[in-house]
Amino acid sequence: MLDADALGVLVDHSQDKIALLDDEGTFTYVNAAVERILGHDPADLVGRNALAFIHPDDQPPVRAVFAETIESETFTETTTEYRFRAADGQWVWIESRMSNLTDSELDGYVVSSRDVSDRMAAEREREATAMRLEELAANSGDVLWMFTGDWSELLFVNPAYEDVYGMPVAELERDPSKFLETIHPDDVAAVEEAKAALTSGNPVDIEYRVNPERDYDVWVWVRGQPIREDGDVVRIAGFTRDVTERHRRERQLYVMDNLLRHNLRNDMNVILGAAEFIEDQAPELSEKTAVIRRTGDDLLATAEKERDIIDFLVGDPQPSRIDLVDAVDRAVETVREQSPAATVECSLPECAPVYALEKLGIAVIELVENAIRHSETERPTVTVAIRTTDVRTELTVADDCPPLPTNESDVLTGEHEMNDVYHSTGLGLWLVYWCVQLSNSTIDVERTESGNRVRIELPTATE
Repeated sequence: MLDADALGVLVDHSQDKIALLDDEGTFTYVNAAVERILGHDPADLVGRNALAFIHPDDQPPVRAVFAETIESETFTETTTEYRFRAADGQWVWIESRMSNLTDSELDGYVVSSRDVSDRMAAEREREATAMRLEELAANSGDVLWMFTGDWSELLFVNPAYEDVYGMPVAELERDPSKFLETIHPDDVAAVEEAKAALTSGNPVDIEYRVNPERDYDVWVWVRGQPIREDGDVVRIAGFTRDVTERHRRERQLYVMDNLLRHNLRNDMNVILGAAEFIEDQAPELSEKTAVIRRTGDDLLATAEKERDIIDFLVGDPQPSRIDLVDAVDRAVETVREQSPAATVECSLPECAPVYALEKLGIAVIELVENAIRHSETERPTVTVAIRTTDVRTELTVADDCPPLPTNESDVLTGEHEMNDVYHSTGLGLWLVYWCVQLSNSTIDVERTESGNRVRIELPTATE
């Protein structure tokens, strides 16, 4: 059995602060660890009341725990956390453990303490982060949600769910399967398929109609992501955004587009028919009627391109991994078929993976066709080249045309502003600009007397 001196040596080498307190909470002994943890000399604490060193806000609960422990008629062991004033005046978070077990050779109750400042700081940070996330979720118009991997339990949903889906959160908490009751009957099958895909570990991006209280007139965009642990899908998280207004604008846009194109096509057919009649009746006016026919054909072509742009923009295009070489090959082949008199030269690698819109080839077609259209030679030449690095991939379209007008090059680079008296000459360059912008890419135009060089920089797709 250890004697008192040997026991004292062991206690002094303990990593925890070991102290003895009498019934009043006065230190009767403190080991050497107190200097390492709090900077106090042990001798300076002996004879002083421990509560005097505890933060005023923490004194009442600590005093209550101490009194409850020593006054208990049965064995009691308690743990409490509080702030203790260090020798330099700073407050240090301490976790103390004590019991009412006493020994005739010990002068008081044993209290073992350790510094838990780092843990408390981490907990406070987590609590602050959780509070901020709760505030964001509570004030978000998007529905934020999380289910277990098998959809059997709702783990979280914010209040926006009730406004968007038209169902009380409490009802969804009681039975997560009731979520399907909020979905348009025609869309339920697609949603169930999406749920199965998420459970299998695949992310989902889907749009469908919800809210029977509003006759399912609410369109939502939903993105879901499976969360794995040790290879298994344990949770599924995602968000839902109300995109009803976007769908309404798209429908309105399509209606106006159909009316405009229908009326324009009918009216232009009347004009072209009249021009043909005039030419038959007055051949000497053929030069004038040719202008009418050419202008009418250009207007009809513009109307068709306007429809292509509407289809492109309302489709909510998103960049994905594509082979730029394949997109350029297909675009150049289209131009060669439509403009056999022109020469389109290519300098391409075997492949060039990039992150861009799948329809980026449309931009290549527009740039090459624009160059051919404005060339002053009978057999225009356009060069398309691709140069790739680990980070960026450069697509260049070079021609031998006169310098692009400033208003047209500004459209390509995004520096152009439409107004009543200053406008660009067509829709094709706007289509190029939107393709590049939505591909998270940049475009640069070099204009010289010998020709133009349009360079598009796209992010290289890495494995």
